[in-house]
Amino acid sequence: MSDQEWHVDENKAWFKKWWPDEVPKNMKFESLSLGEFFERQRKKYGKENIMWFLETFMTYNEAGMHIDSLATALDDLGLKKGDVVGLLLPNSFQYVISFYACAKIGVIPTGINPTYKPLEILHHIQLTNAKALIILDALYEVLVKPIISKTNVKFIISTNLVDLASGLSGFIKFLGKLIGKIPKGKVDFKRTYDFLELLKTPAKLPYVGFDPKQHSATYIMTGGTTGVPKATNLTHFNVVSNALQCVAWLGGESPGFADLGVLPLFHSFGMTAVMNACIGLGGWMMLFPRPPETEELVKTIEKLPAPEGLAYVGAEILFKRLAEFPDLGKYNIMGKIKKCISGAGPLHAPVQEKFQKNTGGKIVEGYGLSEASPVVSSGSLFGDSPLGNIGMPIPGTDWEIFQTDAEDLSDGPIADGLPGSKYGEENTGEICVCGPQVMKEYLNKPEETNATLQAWDGRIWLRTGDIGFMHEDGLITIRDRKKQLIKMAGHSVFPKEVEEMLMKNEAVNEAAVAGLPDPEGKVGEIIKAWVALEPDYVGKITEQELKAWAEKNVTKWKVPTLIEFIPEVPKSVLGKVERRALQEADPLYKEKKE
Repeated sequence: MSDQEWHVDENKAWFKKWWPDEVPKNMKFESLSLGEFFERQRKKYGKENIMWFLETFMTYNEAGMHIDSLATALDDLGLKKGDVVGLLLPNSFQYVISFYACAKIGVIPTGINPTYKPLEILHHIQLTNAKALIILDALYEVLVKPIISKTNVKFIISTNLVDLASGLSGFIKFLGKLIGKIPKGKVDFKRTYDFLELLKTPAKLPYVGFDPKQHSATYIMTGGTTGVPKATNLTHFNVVSNALQCVAWLGGESPGFADLGVLPLFHSFGMTAVMNACIGLGGWMMLFPRPPETEELVKTIEKLPAPEGLAYVGAEILFKRLAEFPDLGKYNIMGKIKKCISGAGPLHAPVQEKFQKNTGGKIVEGYGLSEASPVVSSGSLFGDSPLGNIGMPIPGTDWEIFQTDAEDLSDGPIADGLPGSKYGEENTGEICVCGPQVMKEYLNKPEETNATLQAWDGRIWLRTGDIGFMHEDGLITIRDRKKQLIKMAGHSVFPKEVEEMLMKNEAVNEAAVAGLPDPEGKVGEIIKAWVALEPDYVGKITEQELKAWAEKNVTKWKVPTLIEFIPEVPKSVLGKVERRALQEADPLYKEKKE
């Protein structure tokens, strides 16, 4: 595709009112590989820090030397362009080094969720046809050994969490392993190599020719909200473009700027918004192998130098915990966290207000999905940005609202931000996105790919599956996922709307809503709400009392038929509410399936 195809008409509504002066409306997207992208930044910022992990800083030059050595070793071990390597690693030096080492020689890294169970890991390995694994030694016995015989994995590279943590003394490492605070494990696979030994390989990178716009950079698993997870096939051009779009949205390169790495790097959000965007900024990542307790996070933010400030991206729950941390005032972090984007769900005004007041940082809502590498839009980090919407599409990204149930996009958009658009809630439809970050395909899923990537007006558009409407200023409000819409007595009910309504009750801390089969067969689906109460209200309000409150405050067909109090609403590793897990575990759902 030519650069012109990524040019967005600057007459579109979102450029008129909220667009920040600090951000270009359009930008040129070079056909860069991840290796070229990294080397460009290494050349500029070689002596600067690229990441911090376990009390240890590493520079761009140090990381680059490790990347080149590992890339050479992978080539020596027989991996070639197009082969796949699974990374079963937490956020760590090893993850970043492994990801870029693979990318440099055209090998495709695919991050595997370390919280998966063995059969889920087997599905991931089989779907992507991984030929090798780079794993944390402590994870092998429980997660990999039970399923490795059912895969095509030829060899394993094993590493311990502290392998590159020079900031920890040898005594601390030894003591930590001895008493079990640093996880360790034995990997007895017949062909296993030691990560640290491979880093001793003299760098001699092979020549690998490929087209960044066509060759796969990584396979990222979708969240599985619509069934068994699929693998999104993202090209080098996709992921590099999205990183540079994020850099532009943050105001351009900023050496020394830090990025809080709480999001997992195996997920597209962490891959782009933490790892790749941070490298694009010339900044450094503050990496944690697991989401830290709030006190640990605050202590780390206070002690590490970040003169240019910190960025923090994640789900609302992360910002809520930080904003409500009772001892926050004891730590000198005011104004240190500067630019924050909340994704994976709506950002509510009370959380935004409390976070900004208590930390001095700016926080806005953003939107993305794995199929878009994943970042699509964000509120302005430099000026006013209204809540209740997902902001503006980032540079080079276009979006339009199309009919929800249309088989294709041939009828054109309901709203595109130009004169003639139909705005407002009554013109709700499916959000469709076009930009250089939109995936190449779902791996080995041609039917799903053709249903999701569709042509309109000479360009390919991503049908997001999210339902929303455009305001007159071009900003979009999401109502819900198309496939999670509840059909109740002929009415379409959006779970998100019911959740937000319930959370207006002072007794409710969190809520999740989904449709269940109507046991009486009269209304199609009934609405069920799973509610976690505020601690002060546990035992002081009943499900029926909450339902009675809902009946007084909302239209009758939006009132949950069933309400169940639960200790905590389950969430994914990103902090996204897992409605599907609650739905599928419910007796009514199971009964219908049987």
